Amino acid sequence: MRHSHRAGHARRPFLSLFTCASLCVLLAACGGGGSDSASGNDDDGETPPVVTPPVDPVAACAALNGFTLAAAELSLPTTGASVTAATYLTGGTLGDHCQVRGVIRPVDPSAPDITFAVNLPTTWNEKAIHFGGGGFNGRLIDGTEQIRFGPPDKPAPLALGYATFGDDSGHQSSSITDGSFATNDEALANYGGLALKKTHDVAMKLVQARYGSAPKQAYFLGTSTGGRDALAHIQRWPADYIGVIANEPALNYSGTRLSNIAVGRALYLNGGAGWLNVAKTLLVQRTAMAACDTLDGAADGIVSNVESCRLLNTQVLNTLRCPGALDTGNTCLSDAQLDTVRAIESPLEFTTYTLANGVTRAGGYNLLEGTLVAGPYTSRDLGTRPAPGNPATSADANMYVTGDQWAKYFVTRVASFDSLGFDPLDPGMYTAHVQAASAQTDATNPDLSAFLARGGRLIMLHGLADEVISPNSTIDYYQRVVATVGQPAVDAGIRFYTVPGMGHGTGVFIPNWDSLAALENWVERGLAPATVTAFDAVAGTYGRTRPLCEYPAYPRYRGSGSLDAAMNFSCVTEVGDPLACSHLPGAPTSYKGGNTRGEELTMQLDPATLAYTITIDASLQRPVGTQRTGTLLSQGQCSYASAENGAVFTLSAGGLVHGGVAAASGGGHLPLLAFRDTFVNTTAGAGFNTIAADFNAVGTDYSAAGALTTWAGTGKIRNAGTWQTCQATSTPPGFMLYEANCSPATKGYLQYNAARNAYELMLTSTCGGAGCPSTPTSGGTAIGSVVAGMVAGNPVPLVLLREPDASSSGMRLYARQATMLPGTGDGRYATNSSDGSAIADANVLGSALTRGGQSDVLDFDTPVAGVARTRASQPAYLLFNSGVLGQLEDNRLLLGARH
Repeated sequence: MRHSHRAGHARRPFLSLFTCASLCVLLAACGGGGSDSASGNDDDGETPPVVTPPVDPVAACAALNGFTLAAAELSLPTTGASVTAATYLTGGTLGDHCQVRGVIRPVDPSAPDITFAVNLPTTWNEKAIHFGGGGFNGRLIDGTEQIRFGPPDKPAPLALGYATFGDDSGHQSSSITDGSFATNDEALANYGGLALKKTHDVAMKLVQARYGSAPKQAYFLGTSTGGRDALAHIQRWPADYIGVIANEPALNYSGTRLSNIAVGRALYLNGGAGWLNVAKTLLVQRTAMAACDTLDGAADGIVSNVESCRLLNTQVLNTLRCPGALDTGNTCLSDAQLDTVRAIESPLEFTTYTLANGVTRAGGYNLLEGTLVAGPYTSRDLGTRPAPGNPATSADANMYVTGDQWAKYFVTRVASFDSLGFDPLDPGMYTAHVQAASAQTDATNPDLSAFLARGGRLIMLHGLADEVISPNSTIDYYQRVVATVGQPAVDAGIRFYTVPGMGHGTGVFIPNWDSLAALENWVERGLAPATVTAFDAVAGTYGRTRPLCEYPAYPRYRGSGSLDAAMNFSCVTEVGDPLACSHLPGAPTSYKGGNTRGEELTMQLDPATLAYTITIDASLQRPVGTQRTGTLLSQGQCSYASAENGAVFTLSAGGLVHGGVAAASGGGHLPLLAFRDTFVNTTAGAGFNTIAADFNAVGTDYSAAGALTTWAGTGKIRNAGTWQTCQATSTPPGFMLYEANCSPATKGYLQYNAARNAYELMLTSTCGGAGCPSTPTSGGTAIGSVVAGMVAGNPVPLVLLREPDASSSGMRLYARQATMLPGTGDGRYATNSSDGSAIADANVLGSALTRGGQSDVLDFDTPVAGVARTRASQPAYLLFNSGVLGQLEDNRLLLGARH
């Protein structure tokens, strides 16, 4: 809110700034002087009010030139402060204001000055904001910036009427990664936090001088090092600020730098054996994303369920390992490179010494949970060479550059020091130096009781994909605060938001939200923020929204609606093991089934290791006995990533497995269904009543050259084990009510093959119509096989076609031809497509079908009983059978299994 100047505040003369002569002129203008005539007494003896003329803002600004403060007027040791320039600026987006620049002089004459900036708006809202710095600082924070991660169209706080200020942390440099200043004790202490207090004190004097009063509310806003600044200030001087925003705070500053060196040592020691080039780094990121993207229920390129994803680390690393552990190229990682991934991922545990405030660990980076250190979403990579420079440069890993500067200047104070020889877990002769630097620079004191007791309010925000400052250190700190001051005090005065997909101002999701308004409402109106909505500032996904969830909750997709709308996500906290699957067998289990190319197969799964083997039992495309092996990676909800070219495996109720197997040639995968239990009848000609019924069928036909066409029709299995298929020519795409005399038709019988645990599909006739003979149960030609799956006692016949002349092959999925009501197919289905493409989960609720944010309506029993058709301009046709989904659309077949 903007306010005009208040009488007695903004209109007061500045006694400390004007000479006696100018002060007398002002008093004369006010009617002052002390004589009776000057007092203006009227006839009834009453004294009229004195009218103070408005202050000339230009003159008031000019009067600040040369303003000085003696050392005794500041609360920390200096040799005083002075204004070097006060310039009145008009117009522009920041509004009319007085731009003040000055210096705070050190005690040590060899130390650099602190340069400060104070901005005093002409229309003051009686509030002030202190802005924190970034990196190693050295650049003046001038207080004219907009709110970090704020709405792009919201004016900067200065334009809103705030008095704003900042500093350069007590040294000057052209680079925020230059740590050379730290060889001076006073400069290091200033950077560690003393410059903040000195700047605050000077700024408050200037505000008092300009407006005649102190701010009614004073806030601190900071990001990264500035977030550390914000926390350091309220830990050391809790009475200075009533409201604080600390974004991605570098609070465990020394722990971060020690971790940086540990990462550098993993990358570069042993001749650079552990270094990862861009291709390998991207491989790590893609593998982690494939394993974890959908743990939040949404395939959106954001790993939101980070802690569940962390449970998959071992499986992901096993998947990445090169055969024989040696570097064989960009498709895998050697053991040394896997150790580097672990060094980046794992927390650094200090066992031989402690950092300030009893800290014994530095959080790792979530490289296996969505953090990016290569690719288009970050510029902070692992460098371009396996041997670093000394000093490290931008050609080296970004993490190591800052760690190297810290070791050289904060700890050893040897500019040529080789940081690769520094052991973060055992600094030896430098241990005391590390601890001294930690005491000066870290903002890890968890006792915020003094700040909270006076009504202080703190908003913290950290991206879970931060590649510069570990969010896990911030989580550690928050938990220590809770343990120190108690959960009720934290609930009353602290909000901590964690943001999936957000890096260090980078990443696949960068939240924009009005944190300053949230802080104002909390401090000034008592309206505490809760779950708020942020919109994405990333160019390619600009404008999508997500809820900002308070730690430890994360945004989980509700299962339907647009993936770009926050309303379709809920902030949830996992209870128990979210990766546990109740459908996982208790012992190694065999599943029998087939794929869309007509290949018959057996899948073996070890639930203890999630290792699988797929054996081809019959095929026209590859030799019998061909095997595929891999390890499934849990994605939650009983779905698993695999080594089958993007196929997702789902374990469903009743012993059903849905997934895919890599195609015999080319890329992609072939969707498969397999069953723990199958119907077995070794007696030909009778006893098939368990699976006997009229069925609808959807399927695939592949030519010998691999061209795909889809198939739809009806099928009959009789108690005698005979079968018949029919296909309508007038009702697209081929469904019809079963007719015994349909024409054209194919007929035959089923003959059990014990060696393969499947039925031979025997063709005896293609005669259709009333004059055709009955179907025999002997003779004929084998044209494929049938796996009669049994899911919770219900038959799911799978017909696998393989023409004896190898001219064509394919699959038919059967589902009973019976009236289907809305609700019959309700559930969420993991799907794989016959074209090998990635397919979002399908959600069916009543007559509603949603997939990937797209919605449609189902018409049931259309065009025949047991079939559901969408209302899209190019309709899709769906069959449901015991948790299995078969869907024909756009000349492809989708197979799915209900989670």
